[in-house]
Amino acid sequence: MSTPSDERDEEVEEELAQAEHARHESRIEFYGGTAMSALPIGLFIVWAVFQSGFLGIGDTSGLVIGMLVSLIVGMFFAKGDWKTYANTIFEGMTQRVAATAIVAWLWAGMFAQVLQDGKFVQGLVWAAETLHVGASLFPAATFILAALLATGIGTGYGTTIAFSGLFFPAGLVVGANPVLLFGAILSGAVFGDNLAPVSDTTIVSAVTQDSDIGGVVASRFKYALTAALLALVGYVIAGMMMEGANISGNVSLNSNPVGLIHLVSMGIVIVTAISGRHIVEAISWGLVFAVVINVVTGLAPVQKMLVFYAPNNGPLASTFGFLPFVQTVAVNADNAGTVGGSLYSGASGFFPLIVLTLLIVAGAQIMIRGGGFEALQNWLLNTVATNVRRAETTMVLGTASVNAMITINTAAEIAIAPYVARIGQRFNINGYRRANILDANSSAMGYIFPWGGGVLVGYATMVQLVGSDQFGWFTRSMVVSPAHVWPFVFQGWFLFAVFLFSALTGFGLEYVSDRRSEEVARV
Repeated sequence: MSTPSDERDEEVEEELAQAEHARHESRIEFYGGTAMSALPIGLFIVWAVFQSGFLGIGDTSGLVIGMLVSLIVGMFFAKGDWKTYANTIFEGMTQRVAATAIVAWLWAGMFAQVLQDGKFVQGLVWAAETLHVGASLFPAATFILAALLATGIGTGYGTTIAFSGLFFPAGLVVGANPVLLFGAILSGAVFGDNLAPVSDTTIVSAVTQDSDIGGVVASRFKYALTAALLALVGYVIAGMMMEGANISGNVSLNSNPVGLIHLVSMGIVIVTAISGRHIVEAISWGLVFAVVINVVTGLAPVQKMLVFYAPNNGPLASTFGFLPFVQTVAVNADNAGTVGGSLYSGASGFFPLIVLTLLIVAGAQIMIRGGGFEALQNWLLNTVATNVRRAETTMVLGTASVNAMITINTAAEIAIAPYVARIGQRFNINGYRRANILDANSSAMGYIFPWGGGVLVGYATMVQLVGSDQFGWFTRSMVVSPAHVWPFVFQGWFLFAVFLFSALTGFGLEYVSDRRSEEVARV
């Protein structure tokens, strides 16, 4: 009988096979050579930096237009029939790795919104006040708790959504600095993505480097915990130095310990995920429990979570008006003929980000089919990686660079994994070491740059708080721009620094012969 772990490994093998197939399919020829295959991704990064960094606009829909324009511009540099270029866009948008992230976002979004309805944020505020966790320590506490959740459920994206929708508003009420708080949430996601045995990045890094998942996780503790300790100290110091939010005059949020019952909801998700269940199943069980608890305890009525606004002139509106999730409204009402509630808003808020993700993965597929990835990695392999130290440094910088370009860190990891394996095998570097370098930088960079998937999913979650029923005091000015948070993702930066230091100094370096061959090769 196959186990959930075996099924995840099979999924990874399928994704790797698809990526390898794309590399050896008929190439897209570009005017200007293989380097021009990076044009769509490159233009998008320039667009994102200009929009987010220079103009301070974090609108995800604007980034969608930027990626669309970039793909169109890239088409004009493709030689011959544009059909291959167009088909590659479709090929990239149907990649399983993108779909996996999208499904996690939708489920986590619904879960976080239902917990908001159940006054979980008010419970967190009560706990912070009771335990005397003030504004200066709240980011550090958030980092620890986010790291624990992400490690338990194996998805940094899901953790970012949950904490941005729950801990972020609670932290503002306590008085924590918003930018530092968002950075702490992203740092917790980095930690879990890097260390969780059930994380996609962990599985991909182990499978692609011919190593067993258990051994890989055990071998990376020293790196992850070193970075985490430095990050924790950083959040404590920064929390005491950086000015906190001052929104007490606008807040109508009362602390309420009853909302803490949803710690059970989160516990169900963690325990179910750790037991080997799929993340969708794990979140679904937590979601069902949360909905039932909201209704039974009176924390939130059914209409708060799902409601159909039926026009009163509808043929059967009065017939079904007795249902708790149907509300009859005037035909000229603004919400007539719409669907509402936390289940709807929790999922729909990520639709622009979903489109953006699919387009970016399509741009990455064009770079693969155009030979850009292969040309870059071959140059690094043959020119830069001339000894062990330079080889490991190349692996660190190469992995970080690719993840800086591609929104979904698992997709970036799959793209560069074969080259990390080639470089490492040339110098007989242990599979655990290769997997750790690959995973650490993939986990870190996906939550740092303004166009990264982890950053944007947190931003999209905060945008949904604006004008919501639960947080009428939350205004657009309280949303942290993706362009402002990148220096404060301490776990990401320290994890990158730890591995760069290790590569330059040889700290932790192991050759294949340092471990039994069957231990390294075991998958």
